[in-house]
Parts: sequence; C-alpha cells; structure tokens
Amino acid sequence: MKTHYYIIYLLFFSFLNFSAFGQNLEVCNSCEYKSIKEAISKAKPHDIILIKKGVYKEYNIIIDKPLTLLGENYPIIDGENKGEIISIHADSVTVDGLHIKNVGTSYTEDYAAIRVVKRRDFVIQNLKLEKLFFGIYLEKANHGKILNNEVLGDAVEEYNSGNGIQLWYCKNIEIDGNTVMNVRDGIYLEFSDFCKITNNVSKDNVRYGLHFMFSNDDLYENNRFESNGAGVAVMFSKRIKMYGNVFKDNWGSASYGVLLKEINDSEIIGNTFDGNTIGINIEGTNRIIYKNNDFKGNGWAIKFRGACYANSFSHNNFLYNSFDLAYNSKLNDNKFDHNYWSSYAGYDLDKDGEGDVPYRPVKLFSYIVNRTPETIILLRSLFIDIIDFSEKVSPVFTPDNLLDNHPQMKPLSND
Repeated sequence: MKTHYYIIYLLFFSFLNFSAFGQNLEVCNSCEYKSIKEAISKAKPHDIILIKKGVYKEYNIIIDKPLTLLGENYPIIDGENKGEIISIHADSVTVDGLHIKNVGTSYTEDYAAIRVVKRRDFVIQNLKLEKLFFGIYLEKANHGKILNNEVLGDAVEEYNSGNGIQLWYCKNIEIDGNTVMNVRDGIYLEFSDFCKITNNVSKDNVRYGLHFMFSNDDLYENNRFESNGAGVAVMFSKRIKMYGNVFKDNWGSASYGVLLKEINDSEIIGNTFDGNTIGINIEGTNRIIYKNNDFKGNGWAIKFRGACYANSFSHNNFLYNSFDLAYNSKLNDNKFDHNYWSSYAGYDLDKDGEGDVPYRPVKLFSYIVNRTPETIILLRSLFIDIIDFSEKVSPVFTPDNLLDNHPQMKPLSND
C-alpha cells in the first residue's frame, strides 16, 4: 500500500513540474510555426518558444502570458520601421538572444524595440538592438532585469531620437552589463526607485550617458560614461549611491562629467572624472559625501553653482585640472579635508604625509573666469599667477574659510 501511494506521489509531482516548466515550440521556415506571433498564440503559460536563426519580418508582437522567447544564433526580428516590435503584457516573461532592428519612428508614440507595461518578474537579456527609436522601455514595471544587451542607435539630433534604456515609474529594476551607444540618452530614469545600474557602458550619445530625475534610493556602480554630448545628469533625487563609475571625455561648452541638481543625502565614492569640461557641476545639493574620487585633467574638477550645504569632500585626488574648484559665493558651508591637490606647493617638515600649511583650492582667476568666460585666454600668463597669489594671501573675492587643513603630500590610492 505504501508503495502504491509513493508512485502516485511521484506521478503527481512530475505532473506539477511538467506544467510549471512547459514545453518547447520551435519557429522557423520549415517548422510547424512559421511566425513568432503564431507560436505565441498557440503557446501555453510557461512554454519556451525557440526561434531558429533567420529573418522574421514582424512587429507589434504582444506577449500576453508567461513565456520565454529564446533565440538560436541571434535570429533577426525586422520591424520594417512600422512600429513597436515586442510588447510584454504578462508577468514572468523572458526575452533572450534576439537581434531586433528597424523600430518605427513616431512623434506621438514612443515606439520601442521592447516595451514592458505594468508587469513584473521579467528578464530581458542578451539582445542586439539597432536602428531603433527607443530601445528598452519600462513603464510602471517592477522587479525585472535588463542584462547584457547591446543597444546601438543612429541618433544625430535630440528632437528625432529616443533613449536606449528608459524607466518610467518603476521599482526594483536591475540593469547590468549593457552597452548603449548613439541614442539620445543612454540610460534614463524618471520616478524610478530602488534600482541598480551596474557594469554598463554608455558612450557617444547625443545628450546624456545617464539621465535620471525624481528617482530615490538608486545605486550606480562600476559604469562607464564616455564622450556623451552633455555627460550625466542626476536631478531632484535622494539617497543616491554612485560608486566606482568612470566619467570620461565629456567635453564641450555645456558638458560635464556629472551635473548634480537638487540632490540630497547621497554618496559619491570611488569614481573617476577624467578629461571632462567640468568634472562635477553642483547646484542645490546638500549632505553629500564625496570620498576617494579621482579628478584628473578636467577643465574644472568641481564647479559650485550655489545653494550647496553640509557636503563633505575627503580623500579625493585633484590631479592637474585647469581649476580644482569654482565658487560663486564668499560663503562656504562645505568641508574639505585630507585631499591631495597636485597644485599644492606647501611643505611637510614633520614628514607625516600631510602638508604643514593649509591649502586654499579656490583661485581668484577661476572666480574671474566664472564671471567673464573670455578671460580664459589668460590662463597660463604670469599676471594670473600674481593675482592668484595675492588672493591667497588676503582673500577678498573667494571664501576665506574654504581650506583643506590636511592636504596630502602624495596622491591617494583610491583603488
């Protein structure tokens, strides 16, 4: 009798496992299913649709049940510029290993290669997206993953191009290992909280490599933002953590590594700002910890625009920037301590590794250039050295309490 019940038990759970994992449906020219839409319509929840190598001229593909779309050797889905290509309208959907191109362009609807609307527990991975308007667009989606995708646009101007990866009113999204190039904004977040953006490359985009607004409690770690039109913009957000990112060669009259506007209670630690017009452009930011960052070869390492209070700058390297700091006020409520400044000319008689004379990082000439940009042509003149020295001796225009009292004698290891 016990053996009989044991066999029934095994059969029952085998049935459950079979139902949970589903079956495979193949799509190809010689398969039972010739189109992806047809396979989706016939599939049952949790089936796997295996798309064989080939070209499938389809668009407006709607996934309305839990499924996995799995490409074999990167089959091409060609939307022929007719509209949106794949829309996910069910929870627990995976799209993996497809080459999607020729998304339609519309100025009334944001057509995307992949769109997720009000769904959760999805995975979008290993895709190649090109010739697109928007790449991956998440709308009120939660608990999803966007992993290891290549998003390559051909944007030339802002007004007629879309973003690579866009989140709108989303939560708990993981964006990891993606490469985004030649779109308007590489990665865009608006009203999206508790997201992790890690190990991505966003470069050569028309406007921003990263653009996010009104998004709280997000983590940005080990990303590379390079040669973007205006750099990276982080605005109107709280409790942001930016660790170990590289902001490089964002160069132009209105470019910066990072623009911080109305950011509070955040951490910017272990980042590299290399060769930007402005490393960090700061306005209305409060209670931010800037630590273990490298600022090297920028026009300005940090430019303060005003209303910045209770920020802490410690153990950063300021290496061969044209200007380390620009300040537009004589008032200072920010703390600078234990940083290395390559232009520091003090001494260390007690050999403790810290300069015996405090360092004043704001030069009078940076104040002048802030007010009259044309004076930049005098940057390397002897006259500028003289007026900077006079301001250092007796500050009149720059904050007299903006000092690093423990300037480091050697560059810090911020690895």
